Amino acid sequence: MPKVDSTGKPGYFGKYGGQFVPEILVPVLNELEQAYEQAKKDETFQSRLKSLSNTFSGRPTPLYLAERLTEHLGGARIYLKREDLAHTGAHKINNALGQGLLALHMGKKRVIAETGAGQHGVATAAVCAMLGLECIVYMGEDDIKRQALNVFRMKLMGTEVRSVSSGSRTLKDAINEAMRDWVSNPETTYYIIGSVVGPRPYPAMVRDFQAVIGQETKAQSLRQLGGLPDCIVACVGGGSNAMGIFYDFIPDQSVRLIGVEAAGSGISTGKHSATLSAGKVGILHGAMSYLLQDEHGQVIETHSISAGLDYPGVGPEHSYLKDNKRVEYVSVTDEEALNGFKLLCSLEGIMPALESSHAIAHALKIAVGMPKNKNIVINLSGRGDKDMDIVQKAMGVKI
Repeated sequence: MPKVDSTGKPGYFGKYGGQFVPEILVPVLNELEQAYEQAKKDETFQSRLKSLSNTFSGRPTPLYLAERLTEHLGGARIYLKREDLAHTGAHKINNALGQGLLALHMGKKRVIAETGAGQHGVATAAVCAMLGLECIVYMGEDDIKRQALNVFRMKLMGTEVRSVSSGSRTLKDAINEAMRDWVSNPETTYYIIGSVVGPRPYPAMVRDFQAVIGQETKAQSLRQLGGLPDCIVACVGGGSNAMGIFYDFIPDQSVRLIGVEAAGSGISTGKHSATLSAGKVGILHGAMSYLLQDEHGQVIETHSISAGLDYPGVGPEHSYLKDNKRVEYVSVTDEEALNGFKLLCSLEGIMPALESSHAIAHALKIAVGMPKNKNIVINLSGRGDKDMDIVQKAMGVKI
């Protein structure tokens, strides 16, 4: 299967994607698309991006064989793509750096962003500090409470964090407020969207900035494994880390691709964020994709122990890949994710983000049934420092 951006209409992945925005944003998005297309061909831009990816972001990140975890399970070998070792602790830095440079390239000195788990906010804050850009990050009130450490990190780097108290007070509402800001200040402001969501050209642009994960993984697999991996597993909220590692492998039919959503308390309870597993097609934040919605088409509140997966939508390219069955989408509960978190800590000395713990939990399920000569790569998209309070409370531990 080729890597397909659309079936003929710009910004569409099959019937998904598009540009469903207020009229005032259409020329702004067109300007952004033209600037991005130019930047892709601009050797000076690409050279600076590559240089800063190495010296500022810390790329390439390693592909690590989790020997004790593999031995514990007794099945397929498990490798971790260590995006948690990238600067600021997550894959989010790849996209924030690319878009930060694009804002500078376009002459926009005011940057806004939204964040759920805080990792995109921290990455954007770091890039803006390094490039000398004003930075404002919108964040749901509930996410500010559960990701207080990341809020402090953003403020230390000179970013203004604006609390959003509307709706479910999580990522969806933070995006709503960032969109309102953008509509009010389209001429002066660059909006760094943090995932493969939103109107054209964001889904493809964010994916392109994250595709370095898959490109590195493929080269490292050929060198370290002697061939391509048999399976790649990544968590899916909006879906940027998953698209980043999947994209280069889409034509490689021998590689099984699995996206893992948050089943929260269980899909049957209604308290979850499993958009692709339980959603219906609709429009949210400027694009058509699968959404969690009620019988009247209203977006419903979601739940996940991980703030970064607590979102009722998903990137439109994931919807396309679900329908054509190139990627399998599954879900794991909060409890299963916590078990994955604890196992990786105790066996490998690596503390994963709760988002990544969902991918770990599913990989644990399938590894035991696979032969020992097979290889699974898990995209470890972020580190778990930010989640310590949540994990401590969930485990009932008093210190």
